[in-house]
Amino acid sequence: MAAPTPTQAEMSPDALLDLDRRHVWHPFTQMQVWPDDEPLIIERAEGNWLIDVHGRRFLDGVSSLWVTVHGHRRKEIDEAIRAQLDRVAHSTLLGLANVPSILLAKELVDLVPDGLTRVFYSDSGSTSVEVALKMSYQYWLQRGRPEKARFAALGEAYHGDTLGSVSVGGVDLFHSKFRGLLFPVERLPTPHAYRWTGDGDCLEGSLAAAEKLFQEKGRELAAVIVEPLVQGAAGMLVQPSGYLRRLSELCRKHEILLICDEVATGFGRTGTMFAVEQEGVRPDFLCVAKGLTGGYLPLAATITTDEVYSAFLGTVAEERTFFHGHTYTGNPLACAAALANLEIFRREKTLDRMRPIIERLATHLAEIARLEHVGEVRQRGMMIGIELVHDRATKAEFPYGDRVGHRVCLAARKHGVLLRPLGNVIVLMPPLSLTADEADLLASALRKAIVEVTETG
Repeated sequence: MAAPTPTQAEMSPDALLDLDRRHVWHPFTQMQVWPDDEPLIIERAEGNWLIDVHGRRFLDGVSSLWVTVHGHRRKEIDEAIRAQLDRVAHSTLLGLANVPSILLAKELVDLVPDGLTRVFYSDSGSTSVEVALKMSYQYWLQRGRPEKARFAALGEAYHGDTLGSVSVGGVDLFHSKFRGLLFPVERLPTPHAYRWTGDGDCLEGSLAAAEKLFQEKGRELAAVIVEPLVQGAAGMLVQPSGYLRRLSELCRKHEILLICDEVATGFGRTGTMFAVEQEGVRPDFLCVAKGLTGGYLPLAATITTDEVYSAFLGTVAEERTFFHGHTYTGNPLACAAALANLEIFRREKTLDRMRPIIERLATHLAEIARLEHVGEVRQRGMMIGIELVHDRATKAEFPYGDRVGHRVCLAARKHGVLLRPLGNVIVLMPPLSLTADEADLLASALRKAIVEVTETG
């Protein structure tokens, strides 16, 4: 029998890294080159800072993959989880209820656009989307419209890594290898003005393509799924103003359900609690996760209408039940964390407090936009993408294998900031608790890193 695994206190940083290399397979990471990328092992955190096993401090410039909202180790959330531990850590929602999940559902319904009244819990952004896809499919089936069984999604879409969410995804780098496992999806053009190649104006051309598709195939479409305002994993692609509202109107006109995936954009990231608020849109499904618990525990929700919910009601014999669920659905610890997270939003007026920080970042970004190899800077609230190009005039990209974005992020570490690229796009999505001084550091480190990699080699 193998010897017991040593405790953290008994392990040196080098020994921990050796164990990681032997046993851990990291997501979205080419493991053959990872050991050469100066790996960090995070040991603790304070506020907006992460601290590694050597005691080095790094500003968390991507909110630990877009989840941390009010910073790490928030006393209120820590205490809420500890208090819930004294009651119950987990109890299934299959046939039972628990107190935190009930209270959180009420909080969410109060926050989202009017008319969204029913909350179905799961445990990740992918699963929240999977739920919406299956619900919309079953909704039409039980409304006597079985022909409405297909979906439409944007090009360059990203909705998660389960097979349904991958089917509606459109990032070839992530999704193309799995096409043989997936169901076919109608594809709408990516409304991205910087690289728009369609006819005419990006906004009008995108919407004209959507209307054409809906006229031709609307009778077969169950739903359209979209990341509202910003397509995150595609490189923080910011949609033209008015696109979401007008797409929503087209969906209503053609009797197509609208799924808004706010996994990345929700909970203040775009400057409002939910991105759909900025264009007055009430979707049929709102998918949330990531920032829901403030970055503490896995929890997701798919929020829908009484109209959708009613289609699943009937006698047991009619088999109209939504036969879908997850073991940790509505986990009490996660729901308690989410309740504390939302209370901080209210008490600290987070959305108001962050506005001057957003403006401060925008000022810095205007300077960064002038750099020789910056093609476009995209910002919506605290969601920021800086697209690096080999040639500004032609918009020619750096070869993927050159890992230019990755090298910029490695360079930023030397200036005390942790970032993560999406190919040639450097992503900034700091916690909403970012201070003015931290915003200055973030921008300064980014500018220096871009110059070091693209202009001085």
